[in-house]
Amino acid sequence: MGKHKIAVIGLGRFGSAIAKKLSEKNAEVLAIDVDEEKVMAISDHVAYAVALDSTEAKNLVAQNIQEMDAVVVAIGTNYQGLLLTTFVLQELNVKRIIVRAQDQNQKRILQKMGISEVLSPEDEVSNNVAEQLVNPSVLMCMQLPDNYEIVEVKAPKAMFNRTMAAIDLRGKYKINLVTLLRQGAKDKKYHIIGVPEPETIVEKNDIIVLFGTSPNINRFIEINN
Repeated sequence: MGKHKIAVIGLGRFGSAIAKKLSEKNAEVLAIDVDEEKVMAISDHVAYAVALDSTEAKNLVAQNIQEMDAVVVAIGTNYQGLLLTTFVLQELNVKRIIVRAQDQNQKRILQKMGISEVLSPEDEVSNNVAEQLVNPSVLMCMQLPDNYEIVEVKAPKAMFNRTMAAIDLRGKYKINLVTLLRQGAKDKKYHIIGVPEPETIVEKNDIIVLFGTSPNINRFIEINN
């Protein structure tokens, strides 16, 4: 299977971060922005970096945008530019278009345009903040479709020095442990310890990463707080 070919249009902090992460995952990335300085800044991190006006169809066609497996539109402050770019991509029949919305109004407009994949980082941030305010033990919360979520939680005292088999998260709470994060003795940073085994023991200060439905995870947190 060949490399995924993905274009990222808009190289602010958000777009640049996505472009670099995709390159790290071995994707062939075309990075586009109207600002030449931003293009130069990312040129060493991606396969191709081009300065152009993405609201002009001829500019995108010149970059073979129709051949991309996906195009991420991450234009930040220029909302008109974002909408026009999105419209041009639709007119060019790009296979997959993913657009970043700054707020709910933008999200609704994009959805009305027929864009089914709308990134809304603000939603994710608000979800995290709300979850952390309600449950201080929750460090991260990623909401998934169908009422599922992935959360990072400080391991509760009831789990200390016990094996995963004895804790039996699936049997008692109908949730799964994805992995454990454990603090290094020397650098004091948290590191993933891999896929937990039944005999894996939870230690004090561990962070557990859980997957399950929101009600089941909330039940686990409430019982073990």
